[in-house]
Amino acid sequence: MTSTPGASIDELLLTADRLLSDPSVGATAAGRHRGASLALRTALEIAVDHTLEAAAPGLAAVTTRAKMLCLRCYTVATTARRANAVWSHLCLGCHYHQYEIGPTKDQVRTWRAEVGELVTELTR
Repeated sequence: MTSTPGASIDELLLTADRLLSDPSVGATAAGRHRGASLALRTALEIAVDHTLEAAAPGLAAVTTRAKMLCLRCYTVATTARRANAVWSHLCLGCHYHQYEIGPTKDQVRTWRAEVGELVTELTR
């Protein structure tokens, strides 16, 4: 599973919200945006893990890319496509490359809204 002991989806979503709204966190704006992206990606991965584990025990042990491909067999196709799309964007937003500009606050806020909706749909 992706989750670590004590990490919950709600806590990760709150962490992302705090990183986006509180400039006193003690990191640069780019660092806060990347951190929020990582928290959102982890929250989405945990929701996908819970969905897959409930549908097919043991499936949550495969790679996240494989999970995204399998998700369409266990949930609505549009939900699976949306999850895969936002997960791909979050992966790019999490990784630092010298030659790339990191995600903007507006991008991360859009991802936050999408992850919030997906988590609700996946954990129903």
